[in-house]
Amino acid sequence: MSNPFFEKHQALLEHAVNAAASRAYWSPFSESPSPRAYGEGAAEAGKAAFEACRDKPFALNLPGAQGQVGHEISPFGFALGVTYPQLSPVTLVSRASSALASWRKAGPRAWVGVALEVLHRLNARSFEIAHAVQHTTGQGFMMAFQAGGPHAQDRGLEAVAYAWQEMVRIPGQVLWEKPQGKQDPIRMHKEFTLVPRGVALVIGCCTFPTWNSYPGLFASLATGNPVIVKPHPGAILPLAITVQVARQVLAEAGFDPDVVQLAAHAAGDDTARTLALDPAVRLIDFTGSSANGNWLETHARQALVYTEKSGVNQVVIDSVSDFKAVARNLAFSFALYSGQMCTAPQNIYVPRQGIQTDAGPMSFDEVAQGLAQAVQKLVADPARAVEITGAIQNEAVLDRIEAARALGLPVLCDSQSLQHPDFPLATVRTPLLLRADAGHPAIGQEWFGPIVFVVATDSTEHSIALTEASVNEHGALSLGAYTTSDAVREQLRDAAERSGVALSLNLVSSVFVNQTAAFSDFHGTGANPAANAALSDSAYVASRFRVVQTRWHV
Repeated sequence: MSNPFFEKHQALLEHAVNAAASRAYWSPFSESPSPRAYGEGAAEAGKAAFEACRDKPFALNLPGAQGQVGHEISPFGFALGVTYPQLSPVTLVSRASSALASWRKAGPRAWVGVALEVLHRLNARSFEIAHAVQHTTGQGFMMAFQAGGPHAQDRGLEAVAYAWQEMVRIPGQVLWEKPQGKQDPIRMHKEFTLVPRGVALVIGCCTFPTWNSYPGLFASLATGNPVIVKPHPGAILPLAITVQVARQVLAEAGFDPDVVQLAAHAAGDDTARTLALDPAVRLIDFTGSSANGNWLETHARQALVYTEKSGVNQVVIDSVSDFKAVARNLAFSFALYSGQMCTAPQNIYVPRQGIQTDAGPMSFDEVAQGLAQAVQKLVADPARAVEITGAIQNEAVLDRIEAARALGLPVLCDSQSLQHPDFPLATVRTPLLLRADAGHPAIGQEWFGPIVFVVATDSTEHSIALTEASVNEHGALSLGAYTTSDAVREQLRDAAERSGVALSLNLVSSVFVNQTAAFSDFHGTGANPAANAALSDSAYVASRFRVVQTRWHV
């Protein structure tokens, strides 16, 4: 069946499917916020659009709303003043269920076509989204633009590509013939219809509201499921813009806009749990704490639940060819968005007898001090450093820094407040580096934020054993390692494969352990407690639809 949006973006879809298969670099959405990529005046228009949202109700028509809600505070020191229509969970589910009837019958080309058009229009609003992400999460503007805009859109498109690939494996109609020897064969027509699983719920986080939500949102939308988008109360605006665009595209395509709805709510209420337990909610995508993720996995039994939770990310240092390059790379990873990333490294394992380098042996203390000095050098210029660290998203991170200081461990590099040149009320903190022994209990828990432990171990073998045990118990989304030994490299790979964590070896340039690229890197493996799914693979999308067949004799 002809579908204008599908045909408009079919070449893009084919490129995306090929890119996911090749795992080579590809992105249709420019990460450069340049006029060449987005047009003259795009940056100014995006900022103006963000400013126009402030201090008023957001322009989103959601029938059945029972007033307005919203209390977002920018980590850079001001209130956004935006409010959003609030619907009860019962109303949200009811309207999504009603929208499902016609959306189900539209079929895969319509589902995918709408999803692709939504991504296309979101890309055009990347500057507006960047400001919304910056002032809800605390990311620096460049990171907010890239991670909140084109990189998030890449992840959404990746999910659509996998969804399409899985759906087109199923033929629409076939003529089935079974030979009967000398008798006429049995002939039947068989028709296979793809049907969505049901209402989908996407639970967003406060640190990466678009990047973490787009895979689930677009995987469900592209497989025919209506989606309720529930943002974190502290980061509503980026997803409100997303829902606004989706509803506009759906209406233009002749579908019920309630295929995509926003579930804005006040902090501390039970909206998420009420929605998650509704019998009509059949898919849940969640990013957040292990406690909430585990609760969903245990209690939302009527739904397929995809979770990305917390974990303890680690780095093993065995030997290096260029310690200064290693220290610079790790210092950037420690400081990037103040460690408020699910992939940020926390525990750095170094043998207490030291390591080998290109310049000879280095003691443990020299390695630890070298890492601390690299951090101090990185943040020495506050005007430059704040673009890397961004701002602290919430008070809990500040509380963790103080709790880490209170552990009484030797301080290698203290966390400092920095003055932001553009936002004097911004809450900015540099990384805190502490020295710890391998037996200290603090390293066995996650310290989300700019908190790093340089841990003395008995040997590299001990470091690897600690790493594997921690991944198995607590989970991890990233593992970094530095070694010049082929044998150690293989030991690290074996440990990473056994425990199910992505491994980055010897990163010293402009790629960092806490970064991943869509269409190439799988984010999460689903093979350790930090996540039960990977972004994105076939397993992430294939169960979001089912096949219902009809057969009849010729």
